[in-house]
Amino acid sequence: MKKRLRKKRRFGEFQEFGFEVAFQLPSTLNGAQVFAFGDEFFDEVEAQGLLCGGACGHRWDVFVTKEGRGSATEEDREHLRRWLEGKSLVSDVRIGELVDAWHAA
Repeated sequence: MKKRLRKKRRFGEFQEFGFEVAFQLPSTLNGAQVFAFGDEFFDEVEAQGLLCGGACGHRWDVFVTKEGRGSATEEDREHLRRWLEGKSLVSDVRIGELVDAWHAA
């Protein structure tokens, strides 16, 4: 495949990586409290130059990638792990391995 197509399709040297993040919030939190935690989480993610999308509420399951072109790193994974584990409301933190953000099966 030509370099231009590899870049466009994010293959080879243009491959981009991200990772899954899952955790639980207490079921006793009301909607406003869950929303406030979400704001705090998204602020932390964006402060690291990352973006995420997925399901959130009392049970979170999101996929995190680098904003724009590029890949999330092991340091990004560890930073979010430490941040989440430092929150008293958060339990059952699971941080996935880096995977191809565009073509993972």
